[in-house]
Amino acid sequence: MKRIFHLMLLALFFSSISVIAQPKAPNWVNKVGSKALVFKNKIVKVNDFGAIGDGKTLNTKTIQSAIDDCAAKGGGTVVFAQGKYLTGSLFVKTGVNLKIEQGVEILGSQNIKDYPEIDTRVAGIEMKWPAALINVLKQQKASVSGTGLINAQGKPFWDMYWKMRKEDYDPKGLRWIVDYDAKRPRTILIESSKDVIVKDLNIQQAGFWTVQVLYSSYVTVDKITIRNNIDGSGPSTDGIDIDSSSWILVQNCDIDCNDDNFCLKAGRDWDGLRVNRPTEYVVIRNSVARKGAGMLTLGSETSGSIRHVWATDLVGYGTGNAINIKSARTRGGTVEDVYFGNITMNGGGNVIQINPNWNPTYSYSTLPAGYDPAKIPAHWTKLLNRVEPESKGIPTFQNINIYNIKATGVKKGINAMGTDKTILKGFKLSNLDIEAATAGTIDFGLNWSFDKVVIKAEDRSSLTISNSTNVKL
Repeated sequence: MKRIFHLMLLALFFSSISVIAQPKAPNWVNKVGSKALVFKNKIVKVNDFGAIGDGKTLNTKTIQSAIDDCAAKGGGTVVFAQGKYLTGSLFVKTGVNLKIEQGVEILGSQNIKDYPEIDTRVAGIEMKWPAALINVLKQQKASVSGTGLINAQGKPFWDMYWKMRKEDYDPKGLRWIVDYDAKRPRTILIESSKDVIVKDLNIQQAGFWTVQVLYSSYVTVDKITIRNNIDGSGPSTDGIDIDSSSWILVQNCDIDCNDDNFCLKAGRDWDGLRVNRPTEYVVIRNSVARKGAGMLTLGSETSGSIRHVWATDLVGYGTGNAINIKSARTRGGTVEDVYFGNITMNGGGNVIQINPNWNPTYSYSTLPAGYDPAKIPAHWTKLLNRVEPESKGIPTFQNINIYNIKATGVKKGINAMGTDKTILKGFKLSNLDIEAATAGTIDFGLNWSFDKVVIKAEDRSSLTISNSTNVKL
């Protein structure tokens, strides 16, 4: 109900002011997402296979047996009696709707051994990594649904990460690899699949990313509520990550996390360029972002390119950035044809944040002295492989449309920091009403257009524009 109320306020706001005409949605916008799935009229109860909802018994094998039996008999819906079900990794199959109904709580195991390692991609590189709590791998016409709760119980994995980083990796100059060595389970992974729906779920305390859609097409994520800042602030607990996937619909979601809320990715550096698979034809709409790094984040994994993005009717409460486009000089790829509009931002950091040279201590990999390159793990080698020629690693940001934004109580209006290698080209800003502590900066821009853009800065500053051509407010 709260999410619906917030979206109603957004609609009232934009109907009550004179807004620039919204760009016409391209034809592809109506083609994204899974088709309506119809499952066989068959109900399979996990309790009939021995699952016990006492919050203590490990039910991985019994729940998986119910899923496998349902799939083997042509599909249907797998359900739970009310209770709390402790489990490790589950694998949903073609034709199966795993339904977690009201009164059911899925508890993620806090033992990493309950998440078998699989071949997957995480943070932009392909490697062995623990399976997610709930997985849809190489399947089609499958669903995870229901208004129950998935409690990933991720706090021990957060603590493990911080301990590794502070006591070992940071002091040794290994900040760039700790995220990959601190293997933490995602909550839901849809990988190499087609026609999948994730709907109505309440998810909390992800150990790592919450929902990742990887190498997949025609996926719908609808009415998901994510609360990852329970009992602390988990590192890298992204909300929804669309990763080298196409024809994706995300809508009616409400995310509170400790990193990017809604994020699009397409591979990192040498390995991402090798895979060379884009994220494209993505719609994100009618959703709420609370604590987190970005209402819409594009990157930093841009190697396969990110394009054809339609993000509209979003509300932010204290979010780090409204739109955040980030990459690095070793990523490559192009971010283009992005539409981001009808946005309200209540408090938070930057309205527009652009940085093609983001977070150098994380983004650039250097093997410290004392390590033998022949004896390091394979995923270290992938990150250390140099992109050649170097020009292939330079990302391109172009043709970005940002319109109809109302922002109050934010820190900065625009923080667009291009470089002499990555000129920020063809940004079109229209009907921006921003109240910020300071106006901000555009550096290394080319051919920006402004129509009814007002930035009211508490420090009375004006937008600083440098190293730019045809960029004038």
